[in-house]
Amino acid sequence: MEQKVSGASLKRQVTFWVIVLVVFVAFLYIFSTILLPFIVGMAIAYFLDPVADRLERIGLSRLMATVVILVSFVLIFALALTIFIPIIINQFNDFVQHIPTYVQQAQQLVAKAQTMVLPDWIRNQLGAIKDNFSSIMSDGLSFVGGLFAQIWSSGKALVNIISLMVVTPVVAFYILLDWDRMVTKVDDWIPRDHVASVRQIAHEIDQAIAGFIRGQGSLCIILGVYYGVGLSLVGLNFGLLIGLFAGMISFIPYVGSLVGLILAVGVALVQFWPDYLWVGLTLAVFFTGQFLEGNVLQPKLVGESVGLHPVWLMFALFAFGALFGFVGLLIAVPAAAACGVLVRFALSRYLQSDLYYGRSEAGKARRAKAGKPENS
Repeated sequence: MEQKVSGASLKRQVTFWVIVLVVFVAFLYIFSTILLPFIVGMAIAYFLDPVADRLERIGLSRLMATVVILVSFVLIFALALTIFIPIIINQFNDFVQHIPTYVQQAQQLVAKAQTMVLPDWIRNQLGAIKDNFSSIMSDGLSFVGGLFAQIWSSGKALVNIISLMVVTPVVAFYILLDWDRMVTKVDDWIPRDHVASVRQIAHEIDQAIAGFIRGQGSLCIILGVYYGVGLSLVGLNFGLLIGLFAGMISFIPYVGSLVGLILAVGVALVQFWPDYLWVGLTLAVFFTGQFLEGNVLQPKLVGESVGLHPVWLMFALFAFGALFGFVGLLIAVPAAAACGVLVRFALSRYLQSDLYYGRSEAGKARRAKAGKPENS
């Protein structure tokens, strides 16, 4: 049973944790350009720790389990890079080269649509789209170019591809090897008066992060493969690139399917028009994927207990991305999950406190009626 904390003690604790938070945020901001391989290495170790625990249970030492897991992981990752990266790079280069042609064909489609029998307001809107099409495409390409430039610059300062490939496995190896000892040591540092609450919070944060990222990560891989293969079978130009991109950004619920649908239908219109069949098949690929995501994959892989609302997730991605660049995008989901757990914990404590019930006789009566003991 945890002891009741006095007002002065609570104030000191709040001050201490606020200072810790400020120092942590300042550390992330100052060293954001060199943190990428360390964060990726820690993330890999975190997600592979359950596998290491299973291998230990069947008789392997922690060292041997760590070596087997990381060697297998590196080999699979290298094989995937060898197979897919050249294809994706070629499709991306072809896509960039074909953009002027697609813009011209899209303008021609809009011009043809204007000749059809349409209400005046639709005809006027099509005319405005045609007149501003080049400007819209230029702004869109500038935005995408700026986004890639920001991602590149955030990793280019001191962390290039070589350091990422070399430092990340080393960090992952040592953290995975010492993971259980690190957790035990941190647990020993927890104030004994609050050990139960801190363990509960840590357990809920672990469940939220693991449940969301492992589940949503599996969902992204499945959707990326499905969209890539489906669009390629339809015969869509750059289908693999668009499909994998749609799956990758499906980390943000519904956004991946929407962006992928817009890109795929846009390419399908200029490629297949006026053959409606292939445009319809492109739509069918995404509608089927959306059905599978909402009714099969999301409930099975992610579930309802994670507690990360899509709006809160999008806000976290934008906020951390703006503050810390590409590194911020990597820590946004764990930070959002942790904040969600802390807010729910604070709210539960508030709903049991005198501040909520009141300290008057009426407040005591309300507390007694709710079955809550005093000073809980």
